[in-house]
Amino acid sequence: MANVCEICGKGHSMGNKVTLRGKAKYLGGVGTKITGITRRKFKPNLQTAKAVMPNGEHKKLRVCTQCIRSGYVKKVVRHRPFKLPSEERGR
Repeated sequence: MANVCEICGKGHSMGNKVTLRGKAKYLGGVGTKITGITRRKFKPNLQTAKAVMPNGEHKKLRVCTQCIRSGYVKKVVRHRPFKLPSEERGR
């Protein structure tokens, strides 16, 4: 699939790249001027993450970082958390 999040469907969006010339007034110049405007793409921050699906299987997904942070993706736990030997014996 293209550069699209598999959870929320976020894809690229278009915008402008503005090229400026000159020194800002607050720095002692006469002000900045726009010398060029070109189109550009804003791409989503996609990561490949191993996720647990609702039916229990593990699958690799390309998801955006906001879906990972907000908890829409349940990541696979590869190792059990570390426990001290004294905790295992049952203090």
